[in-house]
Amino acid sequence: MRQSIVRGFVWLVGLAACQTSFGQKSTFYKDIQPLIHAKCAVCHRPGEAAPFSLISYEDVAKRATFIKKVINSGYMPPWRADDHYATFANKRSLTPDQVGAITEWIDAGLPKGKVRHEAEEQLMTRVQAGTGYTRPPDLTLKMPRPFAQKGDGVERFMVFKIPFELAEAANVEALEFTSSNKKVIHHANFAIHPVEDTTISLSNTIEQVDLNAEDAWHYQEWTPYKKKMTYYGGWIPGASPETYPPDMGWVMPRRGVVLLTVHFGPSAKDEDVISGVNFFFKKTPIKRTVSVISLGSGGIAEKQITPPLLLFGGEVKTCSLKVAYQNRPITLLYAWPHMHQVGKEFTAFATLPNADTLKLVHIPDWDFRWQELYRYQKPVVLPTGAVVNVVGTYDNTDGNPNNPNKPAKLITSDGKMRSDQEMMTLLLVYVTYEPGDENLRLD
Repeated sequence: MRQSIVRGFVWLVGLAACQTSFGQKSTFYKDIQPLIHAKCAVCHRPGEAAPFSLISYEDVAKRATFIKKVINSGYMPPWRADDHYATFANKRSLTPDQVGAITEWIDAGLPKGKVRHEAEEQLMTRVQAGTGYTRPPDLTLKMPRPFAQKGDGVERFMVFKIPFELAEAANVEALEFTSSNKKVIHHANFAIHPVEDTTISLSNTIEQVDLNAEDAWHYQEWTPYKKKMTYYGGWIPGASPETYPPDMGWVMPRRGVVLLTVHFGPSAKDEDVISGVNFFFKKTPIKRTVSVISLGSGGIAEKQITPPLLLFGGEVKTCSLKVAYQNRPITLLYAWPHMHQVGKEFTAFATLPNADTLKLVHIPDWDFRWQELYRYQKPVVLPTGAVVNVVGTYDNTDGNPNNPNKPAKLITSDGKMRSDQEMMTLLLVYVTYEPGDENLRLD
């Protein structure tokens, strides 16, 4: 009898040990912080577009109830692409298991666990360097002085000249737009122009141009710089750094200018902003050069958008564009869709010579506030003879909560790309196709 009791006691102790082992509660530093840093602090940190930081335990704990609400509703982290249409490696949304883990941690009373500040310190080092990449940049090219965005409710379309002269050309593995205040910026684009001719001065031309001002003609001073373009990139709210596989990239020229176009949204108070571009270099050779093609508004076949992008008040309208691709096959690394405030749905696909359809990107519920450069999980091969189709639906009615005009009024698209106009653009980042690209992964 006594042996039976002892055996039973040992069994209960063993069961309790198993339950403790397999049912341990999550703690912040061990389980939750890695998720928050990877999925939330991309935007929720100093200098980014989101309104508050989510870096430390204290940052997260004081907003725990709000975090629980927005992650369970699917509102945050923002991810607008249809994952059943195309699969992307830089998906930011949380999986159901991750949502459950964070929710259980909050419900358990926010256990802190063993304090580890290493991840916070590393992230703050990158924050201070103005980067969302995995390490500080090798080169940052910024505006020479702050730009004063007036708090007069007027948006401005500014272009800044940033000259550079390096010791030598460099191989680029990643790049990103950086700014001291992204909250007042609608979007930014930058073009890297090599200027090999040293008789062309990089300094004796105007430093900045307001494209909507009467003296916008000064932009012509930069014509000598624009004979060639090495690369073209950009940023929209929510975008992550643009990165390339180990043998891919492009070469940063030794001498030239960056022409940085920054679209400042209407502001209610005066803001000083310094913006630029971060570059990350690698020592390994670039075997495959990365390039960019732009289709639609501001790019190839803009005039072929059908029907024209002219939206009357009270109208829901679908426009489309078809571009035949007749060059050598290319391998797509990124898709970058772009619309403005009354955009409702964006779809891009290619019809192939054999009548198959190649799905590129679908945003079923367009959100102007959260956009992305979508990096394919597996590269998409666009063959010769494919026809790229871009389809955009716009809701210019009073019932659209995102419509900035109440009542709804005529919205045009005259190429000035202001946020009170509309766009339908697809940028594709690519390399020339090589056999076997179908089996690559860009995770």
